[in-house]
Amino acid sequence: MDTHEQRTGRVNRITRETDIQLSLVLDGCGRASIDTAVPFLDHMLTLFAVHGFFDLEVAATGDVAVDDHHTVEDIGICLGQAFAGALGDKGGICRYGLSYLPMDETLARVVVDVSNRPFLHFAVPIPDQKVGSFDTALAQEFMRAFAQHAGVTVHIDLLHGENSHHILEAIFKGLARAMNQAVAVSGRDGALSSKGVL
Repeated sequence: MDTHEQRTGRVNRITRETDIQLSLVLDGCGRASIDTAVPFLDHMLTLFAVHGFFDLEVAATGDVAVDDHHTVEDIGICLGQAFAGALGDKGGICRYGLSYLPMDETLARVVVDVSNRPFLHFAVPIPDQKVGSFDTALAQEFMRAFAQHAGVTVHIDLLHGENSHHILEAIFKGLARAMNQAVAVSGRDGALSSKGVL
């Protein structure tokens, strides 16, 4: 892998429910420009960019008059596709990432494997159905869409926590830190796999 080559992913996705433009730079410095019409998701994606040292731009419109589900899930799809595009054949990356992320009384563990085998384990009981106007159940939908389309195995466990905002913030920051580790350039050639390919 040429470490001087900028690893970027760009996705434009238009459906009858959403219109999303997303760009991602893996080797960034945490710059974020996020406008999804879902304010809490804007906050989470900004945290994701800052704490993962990714440069992320998202512009999205969707049928939020119905609810936020389609917009949140489709942005998860697009972010996953952007990671997959930026990583190409996944050669030369560290592949695995682990983060224990504290947020006041909350502690979350996020473990990832950029394996081309998408899977989500999500053991995150969230006390409240809503944080502001955001439906907290959509966090799992976002993570599932991300894992599926990035080709990443993702395990997210809430070790303890009481405040729903803190819990959601911890898992998004934790995903950012774990993905930052996993996509870091390892210095070796090819995929980190005994099979020689991921």
